[in-house]
Amino acid sequence: MPKRFSVLHQYLLPKQALTSLAGRVARSQDERFTPQLIRWFAKRYGVNMAEALNPDLASYTSFNEFFTRALCDGARPLADTDFVCPVDGAISQCGAIEHDQIIQAKGHRYSTTALVGGDGKLAAQFDHGSFATLYLSPRDYHRIHMPCDGKLTRMIYVPGSLFSVNPTTARGVPGLFARNERVVCVFDSAFGPFVLVLVGATIVGSMATVWHGVVNPPRSRKVREWHYTDQEIVLKKGEEMGRFLLGSTVVLLFPRGVVEFNPDWEPGRAIRMGEGMGRKPKT
Repeated sequence: MPKRFSVLHQYLLPKQALTSLAGRVARSQDERFTPQLIRWFAKRYGVNMAEALNPDLASYTSFNEFFTRALCDGARPLADTDFVCPVDGAISQCGAIEHDQIIQAKGHRYSTTALVGGDGKLAAQFDHGSFATLYLSPRDYHRIHMPCDGKLTRMIYVPGSLFSVNPTTARGVPGLFARNERVVCVFDSAFGPFVLVLVGATIVGSMATVWHGVVNPPRSRKVREWHYTDQEIVLKKGEEMGRFLLGSTVVLLFPRGVVEFNPDWEPGRAIRMGEGMGRKPKT
C-alpha cells in the first residue's frame, strides 16, 4: 500500500497534456527564456558540460539541442567485450528472463509479449533469455548507442501511458515498462536477434532513431510498424541509434545463452555508455 500510495498522484495527473507542453517548451527557441531554462537545469542536476563537444550553455538555441548534446571524441571509449552498455544512467534491473517474465522491481513482473506490443512470436525468441533495464536520469547523456553490431529488421511504435520511470514509480506501478508508450527496435546480429526498447515517460517529449527521425509525435492510439528487411540498415557497436528528447529508460532483450552480464552489474549501479555489459558465454 505505501508504494502504491507514493505514486497515486501520477494516476491523477494529466500526463499527456503535461508531456505535450514539455515538448513545446523543449523545442522553443525563445531568446530570453531558453538560455535561462538551460542554465537552471544544468545547475539543478549537476550536468557535466566539460565532456560535451560544445560546453557553452549559451550557444544552444533550444532545450532539446542542449539535452541531446554530443560528447567530445573519446569521452566514452568502448570496452573490449562482446556487448557494451548502450547508455549513461543506472541499472534498474538485469538478469534472466523467467520463461517470459521480466523483473521490474521487487514484487512486480511483466511479460516480454506485453513489452513488445503483443507480438507473441517475436517475444518467444527471448523465452528464458536475458534482459537489462537501464534508467537515464535528467543529468545523464541522452543519446542511445548500439550494444553490438546489428542489422535493423523492424521497428514498432506501441502507444501507452506516460508514467514517470524513476525507481520509486518502478516499485509502485505494476507493469510500468509494458504500460508506457515505447518504441521497439528489432535487430539481427552475429549473436542472434535482440531487441532494444525506448520507453517513454512523463514529459518525455519524443523519441527518435537515426534511421527514422522523430517517431513520436505524432502520437497514435494504434500500434504502428515499419519493416526494414529489404534495406541494409547496419549499425556498428557503439554507434548512435537513437535519442530521448527528455529522459527515460531503455530495455534490452537477448535470447537464451547469448549474453553473460558483467559480474559488477547489479540494480542501482551507475553505468556509462561504452563500458563492458557482457560477453557471449563460453561453450
